[in-house]
Amino acid sequence: MDVQVENEIDPSPHARQIFEKEFMPHLDAMYNFALRLTNDEDDAQDLVQDTCLKAYRFINSFEPGTYAKAWLFRILKNNFINDYRKKSRGPSKVEFEWVEQSFAGDDDPEPSHQADLHAETVNEMLGDEITKAIQALPVDFRMIIILCDLEEFSYEEMAKILNIPIGTVRSRLHRARALLKDSLATYAKSKGYGADTLSELD
Repeated sequence: MDVQVENEIDPSPHARQIFEKEFMPHLDAMYNFALRLTNDEDDAQDLVQDTCLKAYRFINSFEPGTYAKAWLFRILKNNFINDYRKKSRGPSKVEFEWVEQSFAGDDDPEPSHQADLHAETVNEMLGDEITKAIQALPVDFRMIIILCDLEEFSYEEMAKILNIPIGTVRSRLHRARALLKDSLATYAKSKGYGADTLSELD
């Protein structure tokens, strides 16, 4: 998808270079994340556009060569939560102190693929029912499922994106998978999937 930043912010050559090199390759992933969160194409496009504008505004706080995708996803997550809380008539602002934080942290001691939903299972089962089941999850659980099982972030990266301890990431992910497993049990049985397949969601 296309984004426009020049009309909103006067670009410097250096900032534009960083934006094109570090951020542009992740636009499709950002849109997919936004679409899964909002379930609306127009809202997803607006969310990505707003994320790019904020990323450009805070570009001096980004350290080139660090994990740009996680940095962008954190901005997008905060933008989504801001909008979500406004619509829910709750607190309307998420603070942006995180822009000074680097994503060049230690490697996750436990590779996320060991606990993640297997990609083969996702590809086999991902359809309308699973999409609906994910969308029906409370927003915190929906977000952790998307980040871990679909975007394949590590626990360390998810902790930084969501601004929560790794222990909370693990417990929230376990609860989210349990909720998703329960909601998909009837559907899975109707498609011939047994308990062994569903157990991969544990």
